[in-house]
Amino acid sequence: MKISFIVPAYNEESVIAGCVESILESIKVHPYDAEVIVVDNASTDRTAEIVSSYENVRLIQEPKKGVVWARKAGFEASTGDIIAFLDADNLVPASWLPKVRAAFEEDTTLLALTGPYIFYDTPWYVRATAYTFYRIGNLIDHIQALFKSHSMLLGGNFIIRREVIDRIGGFDTSIAFYGDDADIGRRVGEVGKLKWDFGIPMKSSGRRLMKQGVIATGGLYALNHFWINFFKRPYSTDYTDIRVEDKA
Repeated sequence: MKISFIVPAYNEESVIAGCVESILESIKVHPYDAEVIVVDNASTDRTAEIVSSYENVRLIQEPKKGVVWARKAGFEASTGDIIAFLDADNLVPASWLPKVRAAFEEDTTLLALTGPYIFYDTPWYVRATAYTFYRIGNLIDHIQALFKSHSMLLGGNFIIRREVIDRIGGFDTSIAFYGDDADIGRRVGEVGKLKWDFGIPMKSSGRRLMKQGVIATGGLYALNHFWINFFKRPYSTDYTDIRVEDKA
């Protein structure tokens, strides 16, 4: 079972090296069949230059800006049986890869897997608040599943079987930013098993939480999640790019 890591990146020169190196280290420690693809999504900084310095990483270009366009381009360039979508500010924990691989090997009915973020660069109370959001969201998702299906999915920490992307109709490139992960989660849940696992947390920057506020950001994501599930379109069409250096 080959795994493809796909990382969209727009002007991420300050964090992309850490992300790439954490993936490569994980593959080195757990030598599974894997490939790493970084999608330079119209960056104007040194993102592409930095990625090009890694011998075992493929850099592809997607000039049309937007995370969904970047995910689509990365998927089309990939060859893996399962596809792991990460964010450029992620750091892959040591136990993440073997747990993910085991989940798909042990359960052939599992179509997609996802889990929470651990915001490594925020105060403890931000991490605690985010964890509470995840717990509440997971509870609501289980209640929703009594009537519809599971749909809770995080865009920077989800893994999906290759054939499932085609089964659900691919990527909805009309979505600019908010709700793209909820849209994929909703459509996966409609055709089969989507699992949320607190045992596969992904380290991620809390830059958006720190810039926009924890409650405000959580509420915005929740609103778009519900809008996607009930109206099949995101509530928010505008978004702001936030980089690590301007998070505070």
